[in-house]
Amino acid sequence: MPKILRKVLLDKLLVLKDKNFIKVVTGVRRAGKSTLLLQFQELLREKDSRASIISINMDLPEFRFLAEKNWKEIYDYIKTRLHESVTNYVFIDEVQNVPEFEKLLEGLYVTQNVDLYVTGSNAYLLSSELATILTGRSFEVNVLPFSFAEYLEFTGKTSTPDRAFANYIRTGGFPESVGFIESGESYAYEYLKTVFQNIYKNDIQKRHTIYYEISYHEVVNFLIDSIGSSVSARNIAKVLTANGKKIDNKTVSKYIDTLVESYLFYKVNRYDIKGKQHLATQEKYYLVDLGLRYALLGKELTSDAGHLLENVIFLELLRRNYQVWIGKTDNLEVDFVVRNKEGYTQYIQVAYTVKEQKTLERELAPFKKIPDFNERLIITMDFETGNHNGVKQINAIDWLLSFTNAQL
Repeated sequence: MPKILRKVLLDKLLVLKDKNFIKVVTGVRRAGKSTLLLQFQELLREKDSRASIISINMDLPEFRFLAEKNWKEIYDYIKTRLHESVTNYVFIDEVQNVPEFEKLLEGLYVTQNVDLYVTGSNAYLLSSELATILTGRSFEVNVLPFSFAEYLEFTGKTSTPDRAFANYIRTGGFPESVGFIESGESYAYEYLKTVFQNIYKNDIQKRHTIYYEISYHEVVNFLIDSIGSSVSARNIAKVLTANGKKIDNKTVSKYIDTLVESYLFYKVNRYDIKGKQHLATQEKYYLVDLGLRYALLGKELTSDAGHLLENVIFLELLRRNYQVWIGKTDNLEVDFVVRNKEGYTQYIQVAYTVKEQKTLERELAPFKKIPDFNERLIITMDFETGNHNGVKQINAIDWLLSFTNAQL
């Protein structure tokens, strides 16, 4: 299987190198966190062939003996391998599997000449329970499956991006999944089913008691089927109960929290643009990779094309380090209100096509109710681009491929 450098992510790690933070590389399982750190270690060796690198991955046979040890024993094992008077780059994969791992992190953080990098597939790693340990001491680098630009580079289909995008929407960007494409999409979907089961067993069942697996999977399917739509635990419970799957909204809420915690879904809250306040209801959830949608639901894409495009755009906004909200202006909705690191705000509508005048007017309507003059953008799959009274229309593929590292 070909390898590509995750350039944007590697550049982030290079900026953070030798800074006094624990570098916490997070993200869903199989998105490429371990590969990213191996690539980063190679960069360190290229800069200094004698660099002190200590890398622990307990999935590898040579480190299995550490799996049963406590945090202090692992700390002592690492400390005996540190070199004096040089920076020691320490890497630990899936550190949340170490009992009392927060003590291990704190111990290494305060140890002289240690630059610490860890990976985790569960948001518990950065939860409030660890606030006293990690707050102000950690810097999160979130790893998602391949972007569309990375997908093109990986598959070599740069000459036919429109056709490649149709495949990308169906099979997603998990690296191993993309590697199955030449063998047939059915292999990719079978692989994605195993990815989901692995996440369910290792990141959800091991940390949470799931009393009714059937109901749990119904909640998963409901969220997948509701991409781009506002949902609430109460409404989900009501629909499932009406369909014979009796469940209360507190249980639904708990299940959703586990899905977000394991990075399968990303929660996006609403923001009142006129009132300039965050809203606590009717949030949306976006799937970490659209390949999981087809693998788990087997649904055709045509009827949901607009919402699936919205999911792709949302994930790209995350990759570009934007803060993202769902916008509300009076009784209308703006798909995304985004803010970059300089505080620059942009309003974005996503529609598969706006060729029909009625559709275009519907998408433009929320912009007209926004009182400020921040940039407004409509992203579509239409080849036509242009300007609608100050609202810029751009092709989705052009937008997805327009980003550069310099914009981070």
